[in-house]
Amino acid sequence: MTAEVVDVRERPTVADFTVRRTATTRWSDNDMYGHLNNAVYYQLFDAAINGWIIEQSGLDPVAAPVVGVVAESACRYFEQVQFPQALEVGIRVARLGRTSVTYDLGLYPAELPETATVAARGRWVHVFVDRDALRPVPIPANLRRLFESATG
Repeated sequence: MTAEVVDVRERPTVADFTVRRTATTRWSDNDMYGHLNNAVYYQLFDAAINGWIIEQSGLDPVAAPVVGVVAESACRYFEQVQFPQALEVGIRVARLGRTSVTYDLGLYPAELPETATVAARGRWVHVFVDRDALRPVPIPANLRRLFESATG
C-alpha cells in the first residue's frame, strides 16, 4: 500500500488499518444470492467513517458550518460476507490534502488475525465544503489532527 494511492485491486491485511470499527449486518442486507448486496458495503463504509469522525472529534454533522461530502468511492470484492456475521471496517487515511481526505477501507469478518486479508477493499474521498456556499474549504484543524492520527 502506498500513502498516496489506494489501488482497490490490491488485497491488504487486517494489520494495514489504523482504525477499526465494528459493523452489524441485518437480515435485509442479504440479496437473492445469500450475501450482502453491494450497496450495503458502501453503507457500512459511510457509517464507519462518519461514526469515527463524530465520536472522535465531536463534530455535529447537522450544525457544523463545514461538512465533508463524498466526491468519489470505489469497492473491490474478494470474498462474500453475509447476514448474520460480525464484521469490522478498517480505516486508514491514505491521502490528506488541504480540502480533501482519501480513506483506504477494509471490510472483513470480526476477530480475524492481523495477517488475514480483507473480504472487500474500498476507497472513499471526502471534500470539505462550506455548508452554505458548497465550495471547498480547508479541513478544520480538529479534523485534520484526527486524520493525521490515522495515516498509514
